[in-house]
Amino acid sequence: MTGREAIKSALEGTRKILEWFVKDFSDEDLLVRPLPNANHAAWQIGNVISGDVYFVQFEVPTAKMPELPAGFMEQHGPEGASKDTGFLTKQEYLDLFAQVRAGTIAALMSLTDGDLDKPSSEKMRPFSPTVGSVFQLASDHTLMHAGQFSVIRRKLGKPILM
Repeated sequence: MTGREAIKSALEGTRKILEWFVKDFSDEDLLVRPLPNANHAAWQIGNVISGDVYFVQFEVPTAKMPELPAGFMEQHGPEGASKDTGFLTKQEYLDLFAQVRAGTIAALMSLTDGDLDKPSSEKMRPFSPTVGSVFQLASDHTLMHAGQFSVIRRKLGKPILM
């Protein structure tokens, strides 16, 4: 397995985990906050989607990523975290996430394994020093948010998945 294939596997796996954790959520469940001031799943899924686009634009500026709806990045960034309205349906999030993650993987696979060792863009370097580590960050970001859905699942009385 090459470096690109390993990162691709992580990106595909974390997409599946996120989808699994919300498979039995209703659109309303996506807006449940586990605690006051905690982020609900709708904002978090949107933040993961925005994160993929953000990460890829710095490392592979020629990549063809799906266009996000107007205002999407703002709604799912710090300024939208306290909002409870203006969010998509679960199916809209999952469809958009699948499209964006496919774009992220296509951008990754357009590189060589040698490209993964190159320094990342200045914007990303404080978090991820190499191009490959930025793509791994996209996977880690997904898993970090998906893990938070466990608490929402508990609050909603949903079955424990793991």
